[in-house]
Order: sequence, then structure tokens, then C-alpha cells
Amino acid sequence: MTKKVFVSGCFDMLHSGHVAFFKEAATFGDVYVGLGSDKTVYELKARETINSEDERLYMVKAIRHVKDAFVNSGSGLIDFEKELRELKPDYFVVNEDGYSDLKREICEDLNIELHVLERFPETGLPERSTTSIRKSNICNLPYRIDLAGTWIDQPYVSKFHPGWALTLSLEPIFEYFERSGMSTSTRNVAKKIWPLSLPLEKPKKMAKMLFSFENIPGKEFVSGAQDAIGICMPGLVRHYYDNEYWPIKFEENHEEETFDWLEKHISMVLLWPREDDLDLLGETYINEENVKSLTKAAEKTWEAISNKDLKGFASGVVESFNAQTTMFPAMVNEKILKAMAPYKEKALGWKLSGAGGGGYLILISEKPIEGTMPIKIRRKGSEL
Repeated sequence: MTKKVFVSGCFDMLHSGHVAFFKEAATFGDVYVGLGSDKTVYELKARETINSEDERLYMVKAIRHVKDAFVNSGSGLIDFEKELRELKPDYFVVNEDGYSDLKREICEDLNIELHVLERFPETGLPERSTTSIRKSNICNLPYRIDLAGTWIDQPYVSKFHPGWALTLSLEPIFEYFERSGMSTSTRNVAKKIWPLSLPLEKPKKMAKMLFSFENIPGKEFVSGAQDAIGICMPGLVRHYYDNEYWPIKFEENHEEETFDWLEKHISMVLLWPREDDLDLLGETYINEENVKSLTKAAEKTWEAISNKDLKGFASGVVESFNAQTTMFPAMVNEKILKAMAPYKEKALGWKLSGAGGGGYLILISEKPIEGTMPIKIRRKGSEL
């Protein structure tokens, strides 16, 4: 009997990359496609689909490599659970940016083989992705990740001891989920000022403008400056805080050799969107000792990157993450610790994106880890 293969995704703006993925998945058996509903896509990505679920279903069903397709009845990152249990496939096939521990766990529970495919275009055709198509037509604003020292951009932290935060500006090669610690909320604010791309202005000036625009007078909680800085200032930047919302000094690294090194050793794993009701400030341990640990780790991380010291870099990231979670225990829980555990055997360092509670797991490793997502650092002048 022919094996059953299950794949799931949005598959909006259908392109040759999707067809190549279906074709490769079909080498395992008959392909059944579970489509994310319009409602699910909006909840996860905070945008409407270009093509409705009915249009997407019609087009996917018309592809000769697809046996059948349907719209998933659930919601969230595992909106396909009901259909997966009913279909009982032999294989679940995903792309590298579609892998998550939630998918691995459900496959293990149902005795389904999980296969992670690399993105390869059909011979003679250019590489395609929905994000790249949207990038050329809709929004080219960057994202950012924080590497070390973050939380220091809040005065209720830096008042105990000043220090640096390290951010890395990223090209939007993936469309990262909302509530994921990738500065999506500040990026959405930036869209109101610059709908398509950043203007040809001084990056630091734009960051200050975005920070001020997001934090209007009377706002109950002031968003940290690191988000605006990471979006607007390209490359690797560290910013120094001393009991103020805006940093008193900056240092930047725009060395191509450094960027190549970082891209080689940093990868990401999708977890799940942070819960809306997560209370990070309900229990905190912010004091001089813990804040000093945070700032010391950030300095160690910057120095290690400057020297391309991989073990020191990984160690600094872990020390910074441990300092963060010591001050804000709600950043992690049993679910997150369980998801992180397998990677601690494969990676040299790790941390959660943003304030934690979900989002993405950022890994530092000697070699790329199978099933993880690469990053692309935004170079100075890439906005030209």
C-alpha cells in the first residue's frame, strides 16, 4: 500500500517553491495537505491572507503532486491535530522553518516519522518563498534578536547597575510569528511610519523616532529602546543604559567577517507564541547582584564576538539568559524547559527570544543543527 504523507502550512501566494516542496514530499508517498485557515493565519501573523482559504484549497488540490487537501479545523501552531489523528499518516514532512518541537512531540505520540526538508528550487528556477515575494511587494522592515544584556533597557533594572544590551538586526527572510520576542509589536508600529521599508535617514535618528512614536505620553508600560534600535540600526549594536529609557552611548560592529561568523553559528527553533496573559512582572528578583551578573555577561558576549571566540560567545549568551531568568522567573516554565532540553546536547549556548514565555529558541552551535532556521544579518547600506 502507498504510504500516506502529511504536510501543513498556509501556502498563500502559491509559487514554485511550494510546488517543489510538494514534489519532494511526494517521494515518500501520497501527499495530503492541511491548510491553515484564514483565521489561524491572522492570529499567528497579524495579517490577512492574500488568497482566501477557499482559493488556496482550490489551487493546492489542483497540483498533481497532491493527493488531497483540506482546511485544518484547529487553531494555533498545531491547528492540524484533529486532521492528523484522523488521517494517521506514515510521514509528516516539513521545511526547516516549519519545524517545531510541538510537531516532533505529536509525531512521537502518534508514531509518525517526521522529515525535515531543506529548501531547494526546481532545477533551472530561482529560489522562491512567500516571504521573499511579500518582501518585494509589501514590507521590507527588519526584525531583531537580542543576544545578551536585555532588560537593562528598563530603568527599574539599570538603576541597580548600568550596562550594555546587544542586538542584532535581521533581514526578513522569514515572516516571524506575532508575540514571539522578535520585536513584532514594535515592527508593527514602525509600519505606521514606514509601511514598506526604512527611509534613507540616519539609523540612530530613526530608532529614536520609532521609540518616541511607540511610547506616547501616558502609556502605562514603556517599551524598551532595544526593539527600536534593533529594527532601525543595522548589524550588531550594543547600547549602554544608566537609569534612563534611552541609552547614553552606542557601539557598532559592521565587519563582514563578523557577520559571516555569526550567521554560521546562530540558528533558531520555533516554539509557540507567547501567551497574551503572561505576567513577567508578577514575581521578580531585581537587585544589584543579579543586574551585575547580567551586565557582566553582556560584556563577555561582546568581547567573545569581537575575538570570534565561539565558546566564550556561547557561554556569555547562556550567562546572560540565566541572569534574565533569575530576575524574571516567568520567562521560563516546564514546557519551555522540556523544549530546550534536547538542544542542550547539540548546542554550545541557548536563550529565548525577547522576554521569553515562548517565541523562538536561539541556539549557538559549532555547526548548523538539523531542523533549525538560519538568520540573515542586515548589513549597513542594505536599505539603499
